[in-house]
This record gives sequence, C-alpha cells and structure tokens, in this order.
Amino acid sequence: MSGNGSNVKAVLFDLDGTLVDTAADLVAALNLALSESGFAGQPLSAMRHVASHGSLALTLAALPAASETLQRQVQERLLYHYHDTNGCHATLFDGVRELLDGLLARNIAIGVITNKPARYTRVLLDCLGLTKQMHCIISGDTCTRCKPDAAPMYLGAMQSGALPSQVWYLGDAERDLLAAQAAGMSGIVALWGYIAKDEPVDSWPSFAQLQDPRSLLALIQASD
Repeated sequence: MSGNGSNVKAVLFDLDGTLVDTAADLVAALNLALSESGFAGQPLSAMRHVASHGSLALTLAALPAASETLQRQVQERLLYHYHDTNGCHATLFDGVRELLDGLLARNIAIGVITNKPARYTRVLLDCLGLTKQMHCIISGDTCTRCKPDAAPMYLGAMQSGALPSQVWYLGDAERDLLAAQAAGMSGIVALWGYIAKDEPVDSWPSFAQLQDPRSLLALIQASD
C-alpha cells in the first residue's frame, strides 16, 4: 500500500528493534539464564539480530543443538530475569526522539503495537518516559491474537482516532509488515533495527524502507 502524507493521522511503531533498542536488556537476561544452566554467555553482537523475535528465538540462537526441554527451561529463566533487566540498558534509537517530537508537533498520533507482553511493555515505556505520549499501547496479550494478525492493528488505529488507511506503521520484521498490510495500513520497514543481512526485506509488503527515523518526517512532507 502506498502512503499519503496528507492523509496520515497516526504513525504507530513496533517496539523492540524499531522504536527502542532493547537488545542489551534481552541479552543480559539470556546470559543470566545461560549461566544458570552452565553455558557461556553470548556476546551482544552475535545476538542482536535476533532480539526482535522474542525470548524463544534468542534461546534457540544461543543453544541450537540443545534439547527442546532444555531450550524451554532456559527460555523460562530468560523471561524470569528479564523482569529485572527490562529497561536497564534500553535506549531510543538515534533519531527516534526527534521523529516523535516532529509527529506530535504535526498533531499526528503516535503509539505502539508490539508482540511483547504488557507486563514488559508498560515498564519499558515508563522507563523511557514515553507512556504518557502514546495514544495507544497494544501489547502481545492485549488481543486474543497478535501480529501478523490484523486484530491488534485495528485496535491501535481505533485508539489513535484514525482509520487503518490513515495509519503508517513502522516495523523491523516481516510479521510487522504483514500485519499492517492485513489491516489496510501503510507499512514502512525500519532498517535501523535488528534486521539480519540475509532477510528478504524487498519482499515484505511496504511502501518505504528507511535508514533513519528522521527521514519519515521528510517522507510525510514530500507526500503532502
């Protein structure tokens, strides 16, 4: 779907790898879980590209040859430790603060639609001082289905006071763009996130791929 800057009423974001760099928090929790099971920790650089795909993906990347039982045990301990590491090292990606300020200055609603459970989403946004600015915060357990299903996208649009066709949605994973497409939103690929080099980004349904968050403001202006 192609974007129309003059028609955009809300810009909504995936959380991990799009709005916020949370890789260090997640890998810290992973390494605590690995240590408990007698495994060496993983460097952030090796796990960074997996961070957007959740706790199980991180565990599988760290322990690809382990039994499914052990992988699940480590995943459970990762989630346990993430309660403590969540928000400790997370930062906004470069340019995101300027983007958010620019959108709000244009009276464009902003919000989050993530597959991260609410118990982590709210804490993280509170740590970053973003909660009160968000017009919607849709977590992975807010609806009965999560991305790539369209249900959370529809709810996010409604809470933001926009029709799906008036929403631009930014994400760094294929499921983000598929969810946006399913809901009739305009999808944008956030290339500054955790996308691995071998991922087929060009096949994802989107009308733009951006290297820098601030370039979205120029895209809106150019589309007016």
